[in-house]
Amino acid sequence: MQIFDYHPPSLPWLDIRYRDRDMIVISKPSGLLSNPGRAEVTHDCALTRLQTLYPETILVHRLDCATSGIMVFARNNKAESNLKIQFQDRNMEKVYIAEVDGLLEQNAGVIDLPIGPDVEHRPLQKIDVNGKSAITDFRVLERREHSTLVELRPHTGRTHQLRVHMKALGHVILGDDFYGDERVRSARQRLCLHAQSLTLTHPFKGKTLCFASHHPF
Repeated sequence: MQIFDYHPPSLPWLDIRYRDRDMIVISKPSGLLSNPGRAEVTHDCALTRLQTLYPETILVHRLDCATSGIMVFARNNKAESNLKIQFQDRNMEKVYIAEVDGLLEQNAGVIDLPIGPDVEHRPLQKIDVNGKSAITDFRVLERREHSTLVELRPHTGRTHQLRVHMKALGHVILGDDFYGDERVRSARQRLCLHAQSLTLTHPFKGKTLCFASHHPF
């Protein structure tokens, strides 16, 4: 995405799904950055929108600008530390829904392919035997005429992991302007990738909580 093409959606301005003294959960729309970049135009993002209402809001993790769905933010340093450790230790369960190009033959499987930066085409990533371990479970939900709706459960959190893994299977996510050709890019008005649910342990109450936002595909 080029900076001059950044036009974040204004509706919904914020879709807050849960809030308590320790954390806030939102459903981020596609086209909104998770946190600001260096350019002034990128100041409008999920984090700064939350901080206008709750100045203490702290970023815990990110979703790609084009990816929509569930995000969790901390409201104090202790909660931030706890939530980040849950992400780092892979104690959170993340479920994504994607609509991909073509028809997947397998009903389910595991993609275990390491990922590293494509140094000649930054910020793209690629399958790299010398890269970091990346594992994704996939399950077909629906086969359509020319596409497949698939559930993706990443065990790791590499940059562009789901995009790169689906490309490696030969089924690029529709609307992907990074990894798709012109036909795939123009097939949809947005990247068809949505963080549908996130299951975590409350940083202080110790309760298991699951937050969901149904996919729009």
